[in-house]
Amino acid sequence: MSNSIEAIVPPQVATEADHGTGPAGQERAVRSGAARHKWRPSKLVAVVLKDIAIGAAIPVILLILWQIAASAGYISPTFMPSPGSILQAFWTLVTSGNLLHHLLVSMGRAGLGFLIGGAAGLLLGLLNGMFRKAQYLLDPSIQALRLVPHLAIAPLIILWFGFGETSKIAIIVTGSFFPLYINTFLGIRNVDNKLFEVASILGFSPLKRLIKLIIPASLPDILIGMRISLAVSWIGLVVAELIGSRSGIGFLINEAKQNSETSIIFVGIIIFAVIGKLIDSFMKGFESRWLNWRDSYKG
Repeated sequence: MSNSIEAIVPPQVATEADHGTGPAGQERAVRSGAARHKWRPSKLVAVVLKDIAIGAAIPVILLILWQIAASAGYISPTFMPSPGSILQAFWTLVTSGNLLHHLLVSMGRAGLGFLIGGAAGLLLGLLNGMFRKAQYLLDPSIQALRLVPHLAIAPLIILWFGFGETSKIAIIVTGSFFPLYINTFLGIRNVDNKLFEVASILGFSPLKRLIKLIIPASLPDILIGMRISLAVSWIGLVVAELIGSRSGIGFLINEAKQNSETSIIFVGIIIFAVIGKLIDSFMKGFESRWLNWRDSYKG
C-alpha cells in the first residue's frame, strides 16, 4: 500500500507511511526525497532557453526564406512586408517608447484577468471535485456557460460595463476560468481511491489530506489547466483590445490597420506570439520544478 501512495504523494509524506522499513530505510527515503527536491534557479532558465532554442529552428528558417522571397520581388510589400521592414518598424516603436507602453498595458490586463479567472476556476474545481453535491448543483450551469463563445458574450459585457478597463478584464476572466476549472476538477476525480484509504489509515485530517494527497496527485492536471488558461487569457486580451481600446498591443494593431501600416500589424502579431511562447516556456519550467519528485514525470 505504501508503494501506491509514494507514486503520488511527495517523498516526505511517503516516509510517514513506511513504518516497516526501519531507521536505515527511512534515512534512505529522506535522502532520496532531498535529492529529488534539489533545485537551482539556473535550472529554470536552462529549461526555458532549451525549449526556445529548439523550437526556434523552424521560425528562423521560414524568416530566411521569407526575406529571400521578398528581396527577389516574389511577395508584394504592401500585403506581406519583408522581415527587414518589420524589424525596422519594430525598432521605430521601441525607440519611441510606444511599444513598451502598450506591451505593459496588455500584460497587466492579461495578468489581472488570469489571476481573477484562474483563482475562481481553481477554487470551484476543488469544490466540485471533492464534493459530489456541489458538482450536481454547480457543474451543469458552468458547462453551459463554457460553451458560449468569446465573441458572443463580449458585446453583452461591453453593454454592461462600457468600453473601460472593467469590460476588458471581464472578457479575459471568462476565458481563463474554464480551462483551469475543468482540469482541476478532472485531476481530483482521477486520484486513485486507494490513496484515500491510505490517508484514512494514517489518520490524515481533511486539510492535510487536501495538501498532502489531493493537490499533489492532481497537480499535473492543474498545471496543464494553468498553461491553457494563460494561453486563453492572452487570446481573450486580443478580443478585448480589438473590440474597443485606446492602449495595448491590440489597439496598436487596430490603429495600424486603419492607417494601412502592414509592418506594424506584423509587429503586433509577432509580439503576441513571442510573449505567449515565453509564458508557456516558463510554465513548462515550473512544471519540471514542481513535478520533479514524480518518477513518472519525463518533462
